[in-house]
Amino acid sequence: MDGSIEFTMGLSQGIAWPWPIAVYLFFAGISGGALSIALFIRFFKKQTTNTPFLKAACLTSLVTISLGMICLVFDLTNPLFFWRILVFYNLNSVMSVGVLALNAYIPLVALITLFAMEDEIKRIPALSFLLPIIEKLRCLRSPAEKAVLVLAMSVCAYTGFLISALIRFPIINTSVLPALFVASGLSAGAAVAKMVAVGVFKEELHSPDMKVLHGAEWPIMAAEILFIFMLAMSLFSGNAGMQSAFAAFHTGNWAGVFWIGVVGIGFVAPLLLNFATSKAFSHSAKALYMSGMCAVVGMMCLRLFILYAGQNFAV
Repeated sequence: MDGSIEFTMGLSQGIAWPWPIAVYLFFAGISGGALSIALFIRFFKKQTTNTPFLKAACLTSLVTISLGMICLVFDLTNPLFFWRILVFYNLNSVMSVGVLALNAYIPLVALITLFAMEDEIKRIPALSFLLPIIEKLRCLRSPAEKAVLVLAMSVCAYTGFLISALIRFPIINTSVLPALFVASGLSAGAAVAKMVAVGVFKEELHSPDMKVLHGAEWPIMAAEILFIFMLAMSLFSGNAGMQSAFAAFHTGNWAGVFWIGVVGIGFVAPLLLNFATSKAFSHSAKALYMSGMCAVVGMMCLRLFILYAGQNFAV
């Protein structure tokens, strides 16, 4: 039997990589970014307890990667045959390598989420059957966290490598894209995990973890801006086909998505919320949620711009 399976137009018609792929890239980036940030903090600070931010990041990562896989499956030409991508592999294919990484990543995320949420599980009688599993597998926690950190960063980068293999599209076919997707994933993933930590797990707004995150978000944003600038300049100074694709930044509807969604909402709005408002407001929960939502919307607009503008401005 031929084990190949195509990603074409399962949920939408038109271009080869439609909006479900953009949503998958969005969810996978948040999943990898949230978990990477939480584990970096855990290892750097040598934490031994399940902090509210770690719990939030693990839960966010598990939920978003699950939603992302649903989008990926339903965008298959034949969704009921999704199991083929779990059985047939071609190591020369970026897709197959990514599937292998996801096959290891998703179970490990579920496992460390169990460890992180142990106290909450103990308070829910219906979930008590999970406690013996947690106890039996506790010895695997440290190696599992180290492995999943590598895989989480790989998932962020993989979303960029996946679409950068499309050689006809100058905006997409660039080596900067994986780095850009890692930076935007870290930014949006940290934002979502912070909101979940404060809203669900009652994390203090000025806890040690939140202070670390607040200090890290600006260098990450700066890196994201730098990678976008590098992408734009590589097109502007490239060959005729690349210069033609540069028009996506200033022509048509997708230019509006870039300047309003990515630049305006994703970058300028968080800066204004932090530096152009009163100190009391910028350190409030309301500002945290507003800034976090801006980061998430900006990331989604970036994925849509890269995917759709990239395919519309082909060589």
